[in-house]
Amino acid sequence: MGTGSARADDIRDAQWPLVTYRAESAIWPVSEGDGVTVAVIDSGVLKDHRDLTGQVLAGADFTGANTDGTVDTDGHGTGMASVIAGHGHGVGAGIMGLAPKAKILPIRITLGEEALSDQSETAKAIRYAVDHGAKVVNMSIAGPSGDDPEERAAVKYAVDKDVVLVAGTGNGGGKGGAVQYPAAFPGVVAVGAADRNGLIWAKSSSGPETTLVAPGAEIPQASAKSTSGQGVGNGTSAATAYVSATAALIRAKYPTLSAGQVINRMIKSAVPPGDGTAVPSERYGYGVLSPAKALEVNPAVDGGPRENPLAGRVEAQAPVSAPPSEEAWESPAAVPPVREANRGVRWVLMGTAGVAGVVLVGVVAAVLLVVRGRRRRERAAAAGYQGYPPPPQWPPSQG
Repeated sequence: MGTGSARADDIRDAQWPLVTYRAESAIWPVSEGDGVTVAVIDSGVLKDHRDLTGQVLAGADFTGANTDGTVDTDGHGTGMASVIAGHGHGVGAGIMGLAPKAKILPIRITLGEEALSDQSETAKAIRYAVDHGAKVVNMSIAGPSGDDPEERAAVKYAVDKDVVLVAGTGNGGGKGGAVQYPAAFPGVVAVGAADRNGLIWAKSSSGPETTLVAPGAEIPQASAKSTSGQGVGNGTSAATAYVSATAALIRAKYPTLSAGQVINRMIKSAVPPGDGTAVPSERYGYGVLSPAKALEVNPAVDGGPRENPLAGRVEAQAPVSAPPSEEAWESPAAVPPVREANRGVRWVLMGTAGVAGVVLVGVVAAVLLVVRGRRRRERAAAAGYQGYPPPPQWPPSQG
């Protein structure tokens, strides 16, 4: 993700997504996310941060540590929780989330430079979230492989239980990176990052699984360095959090809607990017998230199918793992894939094969993926991208 320091005096004014989305006038009078629990599968959440006090429930820890998820030694999960449900402190101070009255269920898994673990931690985390009342699951994490059958089954379990799953596409866009997992799983809202002009962030991964893009550049957020810590981050992590917050806003305002209808509201209310690129597209999905429009009364959408519209989405790279990166070839040991927070850190992909063998397999896999992906994209264009009305212009009116 990448964070830097930010002055407390400036932090509220720097939250440009709230200004762009006219949160105070167009969103919060309609919904603040009351009564909705959003699970944050991440590095944990610092429950005592002053911008999150009272918002964080007791959750779970699948790293082997004896915590309830409210300990965060990394800071990433705390940042995401603040983007979703921060309430600030004092008058006009601190981090405000887009859904400031939603509750956060923190679920800690192994990320980044911590000790390596298998991907099934994510599977356990998803099932825990579903079984403990989460209506939305935020996964600002990404990994290269969709080969874990437990994780795939957990995603399906959540979809079948009417839960909105949201995940970041990854931060490998500058290197031709494909949409990562769990975002690439069918049924998951795959989120790319956009800047304040409504244009794709340079490092945002993209592909036919991309569903939406949302603000992900220069995003103020809470830090776990202290109970008053703040920072600024870039990446698909924060973009994912904004989409999860929007899903919470919708579920609070329209509690009878299914997860599929909530997703349809976000898709059909999305707006085109600032450069006029036609949507849907692989880079922008169905367009840029528009929370206020997603909250508008829309009988046509609400009266539609209750099923998750992404459940039948074709995966461009499944069940084949993405080809190893150059950084992976330099890895000194054979280790399983590991989830990383979406902040541009290295992927661990090296297997037992030698470099030459990996290169050959990677080239062959890449060729197959290009051909297979092109055919699937053509089918998706014919089957999945029909029937959407012309969206309004981005950015939303400031009036």
